[in-house]
Amino acid sequence: MTTTPDSVAPAAADGLEPITENTFVAHAAGNDDPPPPIKGLRRLMFWIVPANFGIFSIWGSSLFLLLPQQISEEFGDANKVANLAIASTIGAFAAMIAQPVAGQVSDRTRSRFGRRAPWIMIGAFAGALSLVGMAFATSFVGLVIAATLMQVCYNFAQGPLSAVMPDRVPTQRRGTFSALTGIGTMLGALGGSILGAMFFHNIAAGYITFAITSVVLLGLFVAFNPDYSSRDIAVEPFKFLDFLKTFWVNPVKYPDFFWAFTGRLLLYTGYFVVSGYQLFLLTDYFHVTQPETIIPLLSLINLVGIIISTVISGPLSDRFGRRKPFVFASAAVVALGFLLPWLWQDVTAWVIMTAIAGFGFGMFQAVDTAIMSEVLPSARSFAKDLGVVNIAATLPQTVAPAVAGIIVLTFGYAGLFPVAIVLGILGAFAVWPIKSIR
Repeated sequence: MTTTPDSVAPAAADGLEPITENTFVAHAAGNDDPPPPIKGLRRLMFWIVPANFGIFSIWGSSLFLLLPQQISEEFGDANKVANLAIASTIGAFAAMIAQPVAGQVSDRTRSRFGRRAPWIMIGAFAGALSLVGMAFATSFVGLVIAATLMQVCYNFAQGPLSAVMPDRVPTQRRGTFSALTGIGTMLGALGGSILGAMFFHNIAAGYITFAITSVVLLGLFVAFNPDYSSRDIAVEPFKFLDFLKTFWVNPVKYPDFFWAFTGRLLLYTGYFVVSGYQLFLLTDYFHVTQPETIIPLLSLINLVGIIISTVISGPLSDRFGRRKPFVFASAAVVALGFLLPWLWQDVTAWVIMTAIAGFGFGMFQAVDTAIMSEVLPSARSFAKDLGVVNIAATLPQTVAPAVAGIIVLTFGYAGLFPVAIVLGILGAFAVWPIKSIR
């Protein structure tokens, strides 16, 4: 029998309203347990992996492989670097804005399918159409427009999908759920790049294949994990000033949120300052003549390290009821990994570092999403606030290459490693003041 919102929990012993979807949205914060999923938590945990794969395979294939190849093939090698920089910058900026806006729209949505499902599917279908537009773009301007729309649309799916954890997962299981989310993310990113390589010489077919895959996987997630109706939840009046505040959460009023955002920003920036320059480090620092022959192996080593540590760290953090120790351990392990190529300028050191740093980064990723879900100010704005938090993950991937470029020009490639170590350690210490987690 299907569980209804009014039957998800008995009346509280102290005479307060029972915890239902409506009362939860009105009164809860990120560290409160939500009503149980209608079809059960195990089913939700299973389907979150392919759902994230469906989105992140787009980023791993279309954005980082097929788009650069298309730009090179159709608009010439001479200007490919500048053209890719233009397309990537415009798309990244639009995506960074889109997710908090999508989150706010999702938070305010009232439907019998809940607040998240409509936008997950709208984003998936619109993103798929944008991929088709990329497949048949005949001008650079048209391609940039289609690629930007693609990123905006899939962020309209990704934002509400990220809010599923605080919406439906009890706090004591969020480490495990966070680990599964991370696995889906990494499998999507690597699997997308591997599958995307199969369409290297048939880009249009690749775009269409990934478009269909994303719609199917996200559609199955929504179908097998129905949400409570949100039609009876009161809608706050829309105010344009409040809309402009979408990107701002008061650090004085919500210090835990501020410190979690800062920690994530520093840790991600430190990691991507080094990993984002992998190609140039291999060619110019380690003097590898054919880096394309070793990069797939490095990606696989990195993925294995991340998955192993994620699978271990997420459930352990649930068992011990602690998140902070895993963040500090992550910073220490990644720092140890970055020390190797700094002190030992040999490609072997880079291979070993890839395994160690991947393992360390996986420890952080396993608890990162759980931490973010537990510092959210209000259930009324889970998706919007997570969209703001996700800027701390997406912004480093956009600005890290520029930061790294300045470091390389000033101190050489060896300067990347101590800067990354310091940023990672500072990011771990930024998590220390958070009071809502241990």
